[in-house]
Amino acid sequence: MHRNKYRLVIPFLAPALLLYGTFVLYPYVQAMYIAFTKWKGLRKPPEFVGLENFQKLLGDDKFWNALGHNAIYLLILPVITLGFALFLAFMVTQKVRGADFYRITFFFPQVMSVVAIGILWSFVYHPSIGILNSILQFFGVSDPPVWLGDPRTALGSIAAVTIWQAAGFYMVIFMAGMQSIPTSFYEAAALDGATRRHTFFQITLPLLWETTRSALVFIVIGAMNMFGITFTMTLGEAGPDLSTDVLATLLYREAFTHSRFGYATAIAMAYFIIVMALSFTIMRVTRRQAVEF
Repeated sequence: MHRNKYRLVIPFLAPALLLYGTFVLYPYVQAMYIAFTKWKGLRKPPEFVGLENFQKLLGDDKFWNALGHNAIYLLILPVITLGFALFLAFMVTQKVRGADFYRITFFFPQVMSVVAIGILWSFVYHPSIGILNSILQFFGVSDPPVWLGDPRTALGSIAAVTIWQAAGFYMVIFMAGMQSIPTSFYEAAALDGATRRHTFFQITLPLLWETTRSALVFIVIGAMNMFGITFTMTLGEAGPDLSTDVLATLLYREAFTHSRFGYATAIAMAYFIIVMALSFTIMRVTRRQAVEF
């Protein structure tokens, strides 16, 4: 009977496995090989150099500069974005005044492309025609910052745009989790005189633990990416003075500007290992017994 089962299953799985192996596994294996080579592109075959690219990586100040900026995003984005999204989701599910308006408004950035958002906010931050500096000047700030042209403010400016763009997505995720919580819990808390603050911290947040874990992994992966918004808002230069450079933009420049595909692939491998290690660590550290309801 088991043999007959496998005879039926294998023919159905074979096309999918073949496609997966051809377009996913084989490129991964090929990329791992290229990371150990010196390759300029299509003219000459890759030249095997062993661990030379990874040795260069460890001594590359640009790599550590980009990784440091990713680390800053890792500290800022999860706390602020998930905290803000949790607050929005809780307020909307509690049917505050204008809840439907807030739901549409904060989710709207998710239907826009990252390129459109980057261009839009580049004009918002523009030092002469930008609306942000115009508002600051209206309130008496005579010399507003050059947001994307100053190393002290450029990284924070991009982080603020990312928070604005991502909050609606996580708000929807948390709302889905909150709507699965039985209303009887909230009704019992209301009868006991619990405020919204106590309801949130004593009922909602503990029962959203699994949702929060998943959201944390998603935003960590996003914080380690940051390519689209950084590339668009800095016109591909990760400036000023590489003050907004991240691993993804460094990888792009090494591969498609300087044609160092072997070294760029080594960066990609380091990038992949870091993301996998962070995701695995988060899932292990935040693991606890699930609460059933």
